[in-house]
Amino acid sequence: MTKFRNVVFLSTALFLGAAGVTFAQETVNPADDETAAPQTETASDVESQLSLGEDANGVPVVGQPFTKEIIGDWEMRCIKAEEGAEDPCQMYQLVEDGEGTPVAEFSLFRLPDGGKAIAGATVVVPLETSLPQQLTITVDGDGARRYPYAFCNPVGCYARIGLTPEDVARFKRGNAALITIVPALAQDQKVELSLSLTGFTSAYDQVSTVQQ
Repeated sequence: MTKFRNVVFLSTALFLGAAGVTFAQETVNPADDETAAPQTETASDVESQLSLGEDANGVPVVGQPFTKEIIGDWEMRCIKAEEGAEDPCQMYQLVEDGEGTPVAEFSLFRLPDGGKAIAGATVVVPLETSLPQQLTITVDGDGARRYPYAFCNPVGCYARIGLTPEDVARFKRGNAALITIVPALAQDQKVELSLSLTGFTSAYDQVSTVQQ
């Protein structure tokens, strides 16, 4: 089995994808325009440059990611919400290879009712992964399913998968899910990663539904 170089991923929030739009506008150099008004800093400009700090005792502030608790082998990662609102949380697990090296990340969240998938997951793997070979997940050696990669960035390559009620039921019954990826430089070999399902059911009950 080909061993990937050590990779430790640091993710802090649900990843559902986002697109940025940049608007271009014509600018005028005040030095070349005698009618240009003097540049002054507004209160909002000043405030945007100020840090409000964070609680020195480890209490999260609004918008800050934090670990709510550990359930079995799952970390409940949440974002601190406004007072009176529920903190959105996802299930997270850092997946290691057989030698204890962190290789991939697995994050799971619920989806709104009405679709074929009731939950979604983001799997992040190293950049050295072969994308055409896709990613395979098997629960307790049964029901293998293959998923494509959506994109890559400097952190790694992302597979965004949908989980049907049947898939979630298998995860709840299972002991471990086997994630299989293929190295780009050794496509005749496979890297198998064990995703522990200990505590899955209890953690899943606390996962937030992604808002539309």
